[in-house]
Amino acid sequence: MLIALLVATPALLVPSTGADTAQIAIVLSMLAGLMTFIEYYGKYPSIIEFRFAPPFNRVKFFALAIIVVCLSVIIRGQTLPTGWTQMLTGLGHSLGMAIDFPYSPVRLALLMLPADADRAQVDMVRIAAGISYAVSLAMMLIFVTQVRLLGWPARSGAFNVWINLPLFDPTGGRDVLFRLRRDAGLNVVLGALLPFLIPAIIRVVSNLVDPISISHPQTLIWTMTAWAFLPASMLMRGIAMSRIADMIEEKRRRAYARGTVLSDDEVLQSA
Repeated sequence: MLIALLVATPALLVPSTGADTAQIAIVLSMLAGLMTFIEYYGKYPSIIEFRFAPPFNRVKFFALAIIVVCLSVIIRGQTLPTGWTQMLTGLGHSLGMAIDFPYSPVRLALLMLPADADRAQVDMVRIAAGISYAVSLAMMLIFVTQVRLLGWPARSGAFNVWINLPLFDPTGGRDVLFRLRRDAGLNVVLGALLPFLIPAIIRVVSNLVDPISISHPQTLIWTMTAWAFLPASMLMRGIAMSRIADMIEEKRRRAYARGTVLSDDEVLQSA
């Protein structure tokens, strides 16, 4: 229900949403809710990672919800202003101006706009980028705090790699520890580069085909949400996999000190 409501939020809050757009949003929200229900209803996951290692997915969901709701409320305030919309707009403007310096992600996000964009559209994209990027940074800070200070995921008990990383095949290729560290590094690098690469890619694509317009409220909300959330999510995944690799290495070290040798299955089931 929460996932379905999240997907439908822009269509519900933005007053300029057309009937066709609202219908598509409702269908997509129902599909997203159904897929999430099937995933969490099953005993073993098939797609969602770290399902049994809270609060990894909870932090991501609340950050995504904050971004979508804030952007929807800000755009709603352009037509139906209230005290809340004006407060969020001012906050977004302050954050956008603070992060908008040469070669910053917010400055590069403005490259997604066409060359003839007016001042109001530029300001709106800057506000959306400031809110989205600030929330994504807060999401990563909260998760790093969970890992470094609160001992995630060890405080929840033994970590089972098999059920928490369903897309990771521990039986193929080289040593599990090497592959976990390699994937962690790849996610961290991509997560750090994507905020800079996405605007450049969109600009190149716009030059080759019809320009991609983010002036439409729905497009603006989801584009800026993806621009900020996906890189932060990849960074979180990289940090999490690096943490799991450290736990596996520590368990192997303790086992070797006791003179025992653990199989990969034993290590992965109780890292």
